[in-house]
Order: sequence, then structure tokens, then C-alpha cells
Amino acid sequence: MSKNNTNSNNHRLRLLKNIVLIAMLIIAVRLFFIQIIEHDSWVAKANEQHTLLETIAAKRGEIYMMDHGEPVAVVLNQTTYQIIIDPAVTKKEDIAKVLTDYAKEYQTQNLDDVYNQEGLRYAIVAKGVPRETVEKIIEADVPAVWLRKTNQRVYPEGDLASGLLGFVNNDGIGQYGVEGSLNQALAGKDGLLKTTADVNKVALSIGNDNVKIPAQNGENITLSIERGLEKGVEDLAVNAINNTAATNASVLIMNPNTGKVLTMANLPNYDLANYSLVNDASVYNNYTVDVPYEPASICKNFAFSAAINEGKMTPDTTYFNKHYEEVDDWKIWNAETRSSLYGTLTMREALYWSLNTGSIYALKLLGDNPDHINQQGREKLFDYYYNKFRLGHTTGVELSEAEGFIPDPNEGWGRDSTYANLTFGQNLSITMLQTATAFSAVINGGTWRTPSVLADSSKSTGEHLENKILSDETSTMMRGMLINNRNYKVRAGIDRPGYDIGGKSGTAQVIRNGAYDDSFAELVGSYIGFIGTSGELPQYVVMVKMWGEGQSIGSGDAMSLFDNISNYLIDYYKIKPGGA
Repeated sequence: MSKNNTNSNNHRLRLLKNIVLIAMLIIAVRLFFIQIIEHDSWVAKANEQHTLLETIAAKRGEIYMMDHGEPVAVVLNQTTYQIIIDPAVTKKEDIAKVLTDYAKEYQTQNLDDVYNQEGLRYAIVAKGVPRETVEKIIEADVPAVWLRKTNQRVYPEGDLASGLLGFVNNDGIGQYGVEGSLNQALAGKDGLLKTTADVNKVALSIGNDNVKIPAQNGENITLSIERGLEKGVEDLAVNAINNTAATNASVLIMNPNTGKVLTMANLPNYDLANYSLVNDASVYNNYTVDVPYEPASICKNFAFSAAINEGKMTPDTTYFNKHYEEVDDWKIWNAETRSSLYGTLTMREALYWSLNTGSIYALKLLGDNPDHINQQGREKLFDYYYNKFRLGHTTGVELSEAEGFIPDPNEGWGRDSTYANLTFGQNLSITMLQTATAFSAVINGGTWRTPSVLADSSKSTGEHLENKILSDETSTMMRGMLINNRNYKVRAGIDRPGYDIGGKSGTAQVIRNGAYDDSFAELVGSYIGFIGTSGELPQYVVMVKMWGEGQSIGSGDAMSLFDNISNYLIDYYKIKPGGA
């Protein structure tokens, strides 16, 4: 071998040794960083690969109604399961066959989308799977498929009170009604399981670093709603819809002496178990609290009460009725213009015939000027409507509710005509519950009480108010006038001796393109009244609203439904007549 070849070989050996030394140095430095500098970070990553973080689902609270003093379940839970896979281990064709064969209707994700996500190790592919289906999936023995126990809502009473109850969506969140408004209390709080797991995310033995935070189950809620009464009222309302031009009806029944709500019916109902199949999402609304409207002449109760309570009039106060009042260069007509009513009438007669001129006269008296509406009268009426009767306010009931609107007495154009209209329930927007709560104060002796839909209202988180806003004398006079309304208008066999029944109707025009539709092609009919043993404070307030898109629904239809409900109510509670 030549000297040149020897030198060349030696050079290669030295170069190789240097490369090996440099590589070993790099490895040594890297090991130093991994074992010393980055030790904690690598330990955390290793632990993460072998740690199972599992949510422990809280059990959602159940919902009850009352049935003659006993709570009855109307919303329960049923155990169901989620199907979870590890796309890196579970074969697509295997899980596809299992889902197609047993759980197609419960599948929540397209498997192509799941398997196209690079690095995905956890995917929920089906929800709400019943136990019998789960057993078949277990028998299929597909690798890296595991099950999580969940709860699904079931409704033993079918679609009863759907507008009040609301539903729970696919994410377990309450929507609308009680489920939405009281979601936090019903939902509870999920727990957490943290433990060592194998490659398939199966929990192994519990160690010192494992954590288990128990779930806090949701609260059961018992409503003040009377189940049998709710069912009977809904059946009567469906019959009324089927026999009139109405397509919708809402009925509210409450105890005026406690504020307890006994019925919140909104028709038509929908299938709570299949809420997503409805054609019109407006069916989800609880119209008694969600949707303010103009209850029309029902508001005459409040204008008359204000004038009586201020000492400006009595039921026997007289005024001259010429069928209309001219305010702000605008003639406001009565709906009833028969010739026999032209001339001097009492305020009792004005309420009976629901004369707009009568309620406008009450507004004038509040301003101490029987000839004209003035600032004092507007401000006094606003004080009663907004501050005392709390119209245009949320009531404080344990449900999500709309506020509504009462116009300011000293702002805007045409203030006098605006307030003239307020006396007969136009140019404002209030909810049925606001109206019924204010009416309760009119007839219960004068006390406004926060309404409640809970059987035990001490569990309500809101403020409970009890304000004496009218005198006993005012309330007595108003009850007498309202009973007088019924005594002259006996319908549907409601003339039952021994009972005091009074009420007031309201027929509202619909606003189109910013103005009232004077064609009267569509009207909303309402009726509010009370029922009780003769000679005692009324025990129940009933409010009915009926309407239909493009339909003319007068207060006569609402009154007929009120009559039928009143008869049902007397029989349901076996209310004893006076003197019995």
C-alpha cells in the first residue's frame, strides 16, 4: 500500500471519529436538556398520554306540577348513552356497520368528517342511545369504542304545558320556558374524573395523582301549576280554537290573594320530545310572559281604579256621552254607538258598555278638569299604570319575561291623544301576566303581589313585593262594577247562584305599517275576570287571549272560553257557593 493511500485512510478515520464525537456530544447535550432542563415538561407530556380526563355528567333536575296538593312528575330523566370512538384505533368500516345496523337515528357526525381530521383521538359519533341498543353495540366488540352514560328528558304527560315547560337541546342546555329560565338550577354542575389510562383510554387503578370531583346534580323543581286544571283548560282552549276563527289561545289562571300561578296554557302545543320538528318556532313562546300586546278595553279597569282611588269619582258619577271625544284634533269613537246611550250616563254604565268616552272622562277627572286632558291627569295615570300597577315592568316571576312599554306622559307628539288611548288599552304594550297581576290588585283588596310559578316561592331568587296600591273601598267598588258587567251578560250557564263572577272584555286592533288597521280584518280578543264564593274575596283570576293571523277574533269568543273555564274551575276545585 502506498504512503498516499495510508494517509487517505487515516484522514477518513479521523473524520469519522470526529463525526461520531460530535454526534455523541449533540446526543449528550440533548439528553441533558431532556433529563435536566426540560424534565418537568416531558413528564407532563408522558402523563398526558396516559391520563384520562372524563366529565362526570350531572343529573338534570326533574320538574313537577301540583295535583290537589301532591307533586306529580311532568318532566323526568331517562338514562341514555353517547358512543365515543378513537379514530386512530377504531376501524371506520367497523363503526360504520355498527351505527348503520343499530344506531343510525342517533348518529351525530358524518364518519368521513371524523376520519379526515388528522390526529383526532376522540370523537362522539352518537348521542341519546337507549340501553337496549347499547347492549347490541357491546356485543359487536369493536375496538376502541366506549360509552358515556347521559340523561335524556322524557315527558309522561306528552305535550302538556309545552309553552311553559320548554325543552333541553342536544347540548343539554335548557331552552325556553322553565327549562331555559331555570336552566342553572336544573342543570347542576358536572364533575371530573382524572385517572391513569391505557392506550385505549380505559381507566386503570387509582393512584395518588388521580382526582375525582363528584357531579352536583340539578335541583328538582315543583311548579305551582295545577296539572289537572292545566289539562282541562288546554282541552277547552283546543275546542274553542276548533270552533272559531282563532288559531291560537293563551290562558292564565292565578290566585289573586297569593300570586300563585295555577295555569299557563299556550295553544297550539308542540311535542316536547321532538321539538325540532315544529314548522313555526313561534310555537315555543310562552305568550303569557314572552309577548307584550295591547289588551284593549281590559285596561279600563286600571283607569277607573285610579280615578276612584284618587277620590275623583264613584261608580255613580255621571258624564255626558256623545259617542266620541275629540282629542288633539282627532275623534276617538266608542265601539258601541246605539242611540239609547247618547246622553248622561254613570261610570258604572260606561264600564258595562265599555265606552271609550267613559275611560277618557276618568283621565280628565285625574287632572281635576272634566272638560280637558292635561299634564296632571297624564302624570297621575302614568303613576298608576307604571309605578303602582307595574305595567311595562317585568313582574319578578321565575321565568324569562318581556318588559313591555308605557309611554312617557310628557314626551312625544300628541300626548293627550296618546294618553286618551292608554285608558282603553292602546298605545302601550304589556304582557298577560302583568295585566293579570295588576287586575288581581284591583279585586283582591288593593294589594299588588309578585306572581310565582313555584310551589315553594321561598326558593325564588328574585325580590318578592307586596304593595298596597288601592284602598279597600276602591277594590270593593271595582268588584261591584265588574260583577255588574257579568250580571247583565249571562252566558254559557255561568249564572250559578252563590258565586261572585265579574270581568271585562277587550278587543284590540292590529297595527300594520305603523298604524291601526281600521278594516278590522284582524282583531285580538281578550277577557279577564274573577271567580269566587259569593260575599268573599275572589279566589281565582282567569285571563284569556285568542287570536289568529289575518282573523277577526272578538272578545265574545274569549268571553265564551272564559265562561267554560269558569264552570270547569268551580267543579275542579269544588268551590262552595255562598250560603252553602
